[in-house]
Amino acid sequence: MPEKVESQRALWSSSPILNWRFGLLTALVLGGMVVVWTVDGCTVRNVIEAWRYSQDSFSLRSHSPNYTLSHHQNLTVSPPYSPLSLNQNQTNAPLFDSHNHVNITLSEYSETVSAENYSSSGMFDKLHTKTPVNPEVKGLSTWLSSELEANLTSSLLARWLAPGGEPCKDSKTVGVSIPGLDGGKLIELSAGEVHEFGFQALDDSGKPRCLGGDYFETDLSGGSWKSRPLVKDFSNGSYSISLQVHPDFVGVYNLTIILLYRHFEGLKFTPWRFVYDQLVWNVAIRFCKSSAQLPELETCKASDFGKDVWCGRWTRHGKNDDCQIGNDGRYRCLAPDFPCKAPWCDGSLGVLESNGWVYSTHCSFKMFSAESAWKCLKNRWIFFWGDSNHVDTIRNMLNFVLDLPEIHAVPRRFDMNFSNPKDPSQTVRITSIFNGHWNETQNYLGLDSLRDEGFQNLLKKYFSEDTIPDTLIMNSGLHDGVHWHSIRAFSVGAEYAASFWGDVMRTVKQRGLAWPRVFYRTTVATGGYARSLAFNPNKMEVFNGVLIEKLKKAGIITGVIDDFDMTFPWHFDNRCNDGVHYGRAPAKMKWRDGQIGHQYFVDLMLAHVLLNALCAR
Repeated sequence: MPEKVESQRALWSSSPILNWRFGLLTALVLGGMVVVWTVDGCTVRNVIEAWRYSQDSFSLRSHSPNYTLSHHQNLTVSPPYSPLSLNQNQTNAPLFDSHNHVNITLSEYSETVSAENYSSSGMFDKLHTKTPVNPEVKGLSTWLSSELEANLTSSLLARWLAPGGEPCKDSKTVGVSIPGLDGGKLIELSAGEVHEFGFQALDDSGKPRCLGGDYFETDLSGGSWKSRPLVKDFSNGSYSISLQVHPDFVGVYNLTIILLYRHFEGLKFTPWRFVYDQLVWNVAIRFCKSSAQLPELETCKASDFGKDVWCGRWTRHGKNDDCQIGNDGRYRCLAPDFPCKAPWCDGSLGVLESNGWVYSTHCSFKMFSAESAWKCLKNRWIFFWGDSNHVDTIRNMLNFVLDLPEIHAVPRRFDMNFSNPKDPSQTVRITSIFNGHWNETQNYLGLDSLRDEGFQNLLKKYFSEDTIPDTLIMNSGLHDGVHWHSIRAFSVGAEYAASFWGDVMRTVKQRGLAWPRVFYRTTVATGGYARSLAFNPNKMEVFNGVLIEKLKKAGIITGVIDDFDMTFPWHFDNRCNDGVHYGRAPAKMKWRDGQIGHQYFVDLMLAHVLLNALCAR
């Protein structure tokens, strides 16, 4: 053994080649150390985070002709900078934390799909698809916005009935390719700007589809921000997604995209047979500080409710990590007088019992105290016509805002006067007529309940008195989702409903009375298990649009209150809903998701938004 060691030493000392290689290696190591020392800390951090993220993120591969994306409900915990689960609001109830980290994987493939592999009629060339690094944006930006599609019903029917006959039309989407949002690295975008990325639907062989109609659920979440990125369907298999975060909320976010239904299958009479519900994209994005400036939000005015489609977000301005559920099921995490932060809301944020979350859209909302709410509602008559979510919202408004906690429930159909317990001279009349069925004890007729003559006469009676409601808040959708066999049939029912209410209002005008203000409150985004049922979000969003279109054509509605947009960021599970209701009364009892208690602040936010609509000038 000693002889072997000595012979190796002799070989080392007598070999000039080995000495030369050792010297070169030493020089390279020293040079590398100098390079590392010259890199600033931020760059090192970004490199490390990008490497860490590449270990945790997934890549869309195209080696195998039959690939399957992992289901978003079967995710595992992983280190920071891995994508977030869409169950981010399923944390310990009092915290509402949004930092459940998950690792997302695909089946085994060998080749990463990139933008060069696909074409979409030049769509990618027209859209912003490059990833800016350390972006510098100057000037005034605009808020992300959307509008109701012109001729929505006819356009929708034409796209749904578009002929197939080609492989790219007859195949089904199983994945997507998003140039600029792939590569397995931490993406960096400038805060304030709207970033629109084109993406392509892919079939099970990795080839692009050339027909639209897929329904994607999107989520952009950070520690203090939750929103639904806007998706546009170009009806040829290509889509775009638009992202925006206000400069006040820079940081790392997680963009998640779930393909819930393919090619309008969510609109079918039995959608649970076709639900796909697969995670197709999840990427971490760092929104960086920039010089871009957004117009400051203003408190909503009456004219702001004229917008048909809202593109809002939930922002967080406080948090109590030690908050616990009370014996009454309530979460009094922040003091009642905990202030809102301008311009995101006005008043006391603590009254929302959301542990710091608040909703805003193209304008922000006032949080009403009992005093200001009673002052607004004094001698008013508010008429509600809609589903059981109205019932919950009315009760929550009475309990939480109007200081009437002794009213534990209100029926589906009632007409009552309520008085301010601190000032009996302040009263408000509230009428609520359930429209799920003409028989208040039954369900699943929706707008078709208007075919019953007795139900028509009941509604007409309230608008035939000497004094009529000054405001009508209407809604329909959940029961319609079960009742109508097709979108064409629903559009006929929506037109009939618009015609009925048009006749009611014309009769009011002929009597020389003031036309009531009419708001359409969009149907909620059904949550958790209900996402696959007859009233799934795909169908409810379409039904909302069709009915708004018919009501506007009839010249009926004054404005829209977009509860679908408000509820969507919280609809991925049942923490804030039981599937179809977001306003069930607080209770320290086992909830549908197995936890004790549930969150009710989403519907309480709606109560304040309704008051903004009722009281805005």
